[in-house]
Amino acid sequence: MTDNKDTIYREADSDNQANVAPFKFDTKVANVFSDMISRSVPSYRPILQMLPTLTREFRQHEANYYDLGCSLGAGLHAMAEGLKPLPHKEDISASLVGIDNSQAMIAKAMESRCPYSNLNVEYKQQDILETEISNAAMVLMNFTLQFIDIEYRDSLIEKIYRGLNNGGALVLSEKVSYADQRTQTLMTDIHHGYKLEQGYSQLEISRKRDAIENVLVPETLETHIERLSSAGFHVITPWFQNLQFLSILAVK
Repeated sequence: MTDNKDTIYREADSDNQANVAPFKFDTKVANVFSDMISRSVPSYRPILQMLPTLTREFRQHEANYYDLGCSLGAGLHAMAEGLKPLPHKEDISASLVGIDNSQAMIAKAMESRCPYSNLNVEYKQQDILETEISNAAMVLMNFTLQFIDIEYRDSLIEKIYRGLNNGGALVLSEKVSYADQRTQTLMTDIHHGYKLEQGYSQLEISRKRDAIENVLVPETLETHIERLSSAGFHVITPWFQNLQFLSILAVK
């Protein structure tokens, strides 16, 4: 899949900055998403690179592997790499299910095919709040929960916990906020500098911030850990962090 350059907020009329529309995962975003997230989230690619290793730790025969908020399917394909036939190990059969409420994202995700015959891959356009989770060895939420209304986050994590098999895992990647304002300001400034170094202009960064405000609502790491603990997870640990973008591994 060819990566298109993200120029969405460069192309808007500069006189209309105050009227930037709320961010949504439409066709325009789907066409540039891979470039957008790589240049905006410094931990995105490293997390994908480690996902096959994590998935191998949670291989279960005839189990389900979910990517909730799968976007273009990169996380699902990374999990597939961890489930492919391996030398000196018994082959397993498994089903991988990608869920996203964006028709544009699902349409692009379906352009790619899984090369491993032992795996069944399915994409569904669906609200993840309505998704049934069952017989799950692993659930991935890669920068997804932050877009869910806060009032529904507890029940979603509880549903995932119930749908996981014993020994199964949730990989939860999120942008976090900080209770200490000095830390919050510092991390925001460094992230701003990162995006400038990736080729975004000050105007693009400002427009994107305005568009995503109140759409992406981050929480503190402590809030995530408390929610996961309340749901019943017995192992909860951050395993990767770059600036305010981190990933948590939670095991049932």
